[in-house]
Amino acid sequence: MKISVIFYSMYGHIYTMAEAVARGARSEGAEVRLLQVAELVPDAALEKAGAKAARAGFAHIPVAAVEDLAWSDAVIFGTPTRFGNMAAQMRNFLDGTGALWMKGGLIGKVGGVFVSTGTQHGGQETTITSFHTTLLHHGMIIAGLPYSRKGLMKMDEISGGSPYGATTIAGGDGSRRPSAAELELAEYQGKYVAEITGALLKGRK
Repeated sequence: MKISVIFYSMYGHIYTMAEAVARGARSEGAEVRLLQVAELVPDAALEKAGAKAARAGFAHIPVAAVEDLAWSDAVIFGTPTRFGNMAAQMRNFLDGTGALWMKGGLIGKVGGVFVSTGTQHGGQETTITSFHTTLLHHGMIIAGLPYSRKGLMKMDEISGGSPYGATTIAGGDGSRRPSAAELELAEYQGKYVAEITGALLKGRK
C-alpha cells in the first residue's frame, strides 16, 4: 500500500501535522512519501514575513510532482487556510494535474485533507470541504475523521479537529503549535486512510 502525504506549510504548523499523519499511515504498514508542494513566494517576502527561518526546518522534504499522485494508492493533503480556502501553493500544484485527470489517474484512490488556521473559526471546515471538490473531480474516495475519535468531542481546551479532517489552530501571531490532542487526531487520520485503502486494495484483488 502506497500513500503520499502532500502538504504546504509556511511556518511549520502543517509540516508538524503532516509528520503525524504520515506516522499514522505507517502504523498500518503503508509505504509513505512525505512531500511538500513548491513555494511561490519570493525569498525576500518570506524573510519579511518571518517564514524563511521556519521553512528551513523542513527544507529537506522533497517537492511533490504529479507522478507522486499516480504512484499513490491514497493521498492525504495538508494546507493552511487562506480566507477559507486552500493556500495558493497547493492550488497551483492541483491545477497542474489536468493531464492526470484526463487519464482518470486518481479514480478510485482514497483522498483526505488536514488544515491549519490562524483562529478558532478561521475557515477550517470550508477549506477542507472546498478542497474535497477537487478530489471529487478526480474521482477520489474521500475519507474524513470519524467521531469514534473522542478527541473530536474535546471541550476542556481549545482544540482543532472536525469530521472532515484533522486541524490545528496557529493563533493570530502563529505562536501556538499543534497540541497533543490535535496531533493525535492527525495521526489517526493517517491510520484511518491507510485502513480504508488497505481494505479497498484487498477487495479489488
